[in-house]
Amino acid sequence: MNKRKGDREIEQGSKRRKPITFAEKLKIIEMAEKGEKLAEIGRRLGYSRSTVNTIVKSKECLKCYVKDGVNLQQTSGTRIRSNVMEEIEGTLKVWLDSQLHRNIPLSLSAIQQKAKEIYSELRKKMDENATDTFNASWGWFRRFKIRANLIKVKLIGEAASTDSNAASEFIATLKAIVHDGNYSPHQIFNVDETGLFWKNMPSNTYITKDEKRMPGYKAAKDRLTLLLSGNAAGDFKLKPILVYHSENPRALKGVSKSSMPVIWKSNRKAWVTKSVFEDWYRNNFIPEVKDFCSKNNLVFKALPLLDNAPGHPITLNELCPNIKVIFLPSNTTSLIQPMDQTVIGAFKKYYLRATMVSMIKAIDDNKELTVKSYWKDYNIHNGIKNISASWDEVKETTMKRAWKKLCPQFVYDEETNVENLQNEVVEGVIEIGTRLGLEINEEDIEELTESHDEELSIEDLMELQKTDNVETNDDDAVEDLPKENVLNVETLSEILNKMENLADVIENVDPNMERNSNVVGMLRDAFTCYKTMYIEKKKTGLRQFTLKQFLTKKT
Repeated sequence: MNKRKGDREIEQGSKRRKPITFAEKLKIIEMAEKGEKLAEIGRRLGYSRSTVNTIVKSKECLKCYVKDGVNLQQTSGTRIRSNVMEEIEGTLKVWLDSQLHRNIPLSLSAIQQKAKEIYSELRKKMDENATDTFNASWGWFRRFKIRANLIKVKLIGEAASTDSNAASEFIATLKAIVHDGNYSPHQIFNVDETGLFWKNMPSNTYITKDEKRMPGYKAAKDRLTLLLSGNAAGDFKLKPILVYHSENPRALKGVSKSSMPVIWKSNRKAWVTKSVFEDWYRNNFIPEVKDFCSKNNLVFKALPLLDNAPGHPITLNELCPNIKVIFLPSNTTSLIQPMDQTVIGAFKKYYLRATMVSMIKAIDDNKELTVKSYWKDYNIHNGIKNISASWDEVKETTMKRAWKKLCPQFVYDEETNVENLQNEVVEGVIEIGTRLGLEINEEDIEELTESHDEELSIEDLMELQKTDNVETNDDDAVEDLPKENVLNVETLSEILNKMENLADVIENVDPNMERNSNVVGMLRDAFTCYKTMYIEKKKTGLRQFTLKQFLTKKT
């Protein structure tokens, strides 16, 4: 049977079929855009009209590949991803995760802009003669979205404005819930996270400038996340969660984590994850609220308010029937979330003051100590002490005042009192700074307070990205679990002896008998707990004996 002419052309065409490079495809598109007919292009270059037509139809997609820096000698379906692209996307993924954990809405334009910034930062480390380009095109984003498993991430429009209408509606809804459930201000809670650069001073001080010039300086190492919570009455603040990047920093060697004034958690990025939050909710929030209600003759029920951050599981209401979790609407945090109104800002100012007070006290006690040497040795253990002291300093009036926008029915006008407290803190920081020779003003303090929640620099994001793939080489970490200090008979005896020696000194040097008698009495009262422990351990024989000592004692 004779073959038709069309069949012969198809057969001959199939024999000539070969891979087409991106350079050749671009040439075809260029010729078509100049107005040449597709059949003529095919005859000149040796391709069928249908092949040319397919290439021209997909020109937008092909141009996106070229913008992404694809090798022009490659053929379709064989893209080679460079190390630079891997680093761009890895760093960008860390940034996206950080934005989601901070509950900041994402837009396509913001993601593309950040990708370009990361590429620009990487180019500084690349060969100056490099000719690669990266435009963060829509085609690249579509593929990156799949690679980074961002399919379920919802993007918003170009501007992430606050939603005042949603805030107003929620205030009315919450008021009805409080009324119907007969909740008192003691039973309504707000929980929120905040970042804290625990070893930061105002940017204009010479110690900050010198520190940033030091080789190996990384702000991310000094970042932690705190979860703070309290009720609308202001009379109950829960112990904060502290999430750090290292499980066992050297500064905490010998410290019992269970005895800390914070709940210690750790992960590589120092974030409050769902598992961290749910563990805290089960084992801390529920039992502590139950105990608080019992002590204050309240019905055991609570109404915690959370924002819709990824670290807050939506299944919390299944864990306790007495507690009803309410989620704030999106884009309303800055408008109505209580902790964001006055509490977190006040806490951070208290922390700065506590840090500087500890510095000046140490320098007054040791005249050879300098500001720089103290700051060099300031570690996370010192930071924890100051975090605890600062959280304790947040006043009941400040906690109450934070609910004025969300639950105005619970709040009297205490604005002037709260503002006066904050002004006193700022003035105290400036005064201490002057004594230490640090140039600090009110604007510097406000800038530092706000900087804790700013996003990390690209360099810090890159550093965090590396920790996902490589074990950290943190000089501040220890591999073994630290041994906890033990209060045994010998150490308790030493403590009590030193206390008695101090009491003798006071009685001998202070000529006012009434005054020294009162001070010594208070001193001995303060050490009563250690004396009780010493007596109990002596009675129960909790001293450690070698086998020889034990047998000798028995004999």
